[in-house]
Amino acid sequence: MLKRTIYSLAIVALIAGCSSGTKLNEAPVTDRGGQGSGGAASGVAPVTIDPNAQTAQGPVGVARIIYFDFDSYTVKPEFQSLIDGHARFLKANPQRRISIEGHTDERGGREYNLALGQKRSEAVRRALVLLGVSDNQIEAVSFGKEKPAVQGTGEEVWAQNRRAEITYR
Repeated sequence: MLKRTIYSLAIVALIAGCSSGTKLNEAPVTDRGGQGSGGAASGVAPVTIDPNAQTAQGPVGVARIIYFDFDSYTVKPEFQSLIDGHARFLKANPQRRISIEGHTDERGGREYNLALGQKRSEAVRRALVLLGVSDNQIEAVSFGKEKPAVQGTGEEVWAQNRRAEITYR
């Protein structure tokens, strides 16, 4: 009887930890096909391509972190130029590979946060692929809440931990 009660409580805790209004199966990225290559004519600053791309850590002057809203994996418009910069660098350097690491804040269950972190990294991957980057150049992984950028609690800290980080390999 005790074993059945513990099992029932575990099921309830798992369901409660995974419940959320976020629809993890809907794609938050749209194809912007036909809007040009993202060059200076479209209002996007050009990216400097490092001639030593084999040893460089990616495009010069382009941030590597995309932040997300609470319980969301939608790439916000303010990060589109960052993604454009990395896409142009990767297309110009097809031998380069990246890892996109999805992260969440500390709220929510472990499994839910791993799934949300994966959806965040996949959203960035899809955005890069839509801009012409080869899928075999990109690995999307999730760390959930396991590797916070900032320790502590509160909205300011949580906002810094809801992110996807681009790492060049």
